Amino acid sequence: MRNADIRRLDREIQATTKKLEAVRRGEWWPLNGSERRAMARAAVGGSYRVVRGRSTGRAESQLETTVSSAELRLNAELTALHAERQRLTTEAARDKAAKKSSGWF
Repeated sequence: MRNADIRRLDREIQATTKKLEAVRRGEWWPLNGSERRAMARAAVGGSYRVVRGRSTGRAESQLETTVSSAELRLNAELTALHAERQRLTTEAARDKAAKKSSGWF
């Protein structure tokens, strides 16, 4: 495989790592649409319950569940990217070794 493919995967790995760190810090920008909607729904529901003087336990647990599912999704993406990079690196090394061994001397 070409080195450009490996560099492209390296950039994707870095971007996914940044997203994972941002989710762990509590930022919303790396979340997908359904996760953002779930976070907004939980925040609005929790604030409504605060205004009414009730407990926010359920809303807080929903926020935590959404964040943990986002972390799980990003970890799975990161693992898949690392596996693909390893496959490409191994394939490139195999091609290079075959090319070297087929030389004249």
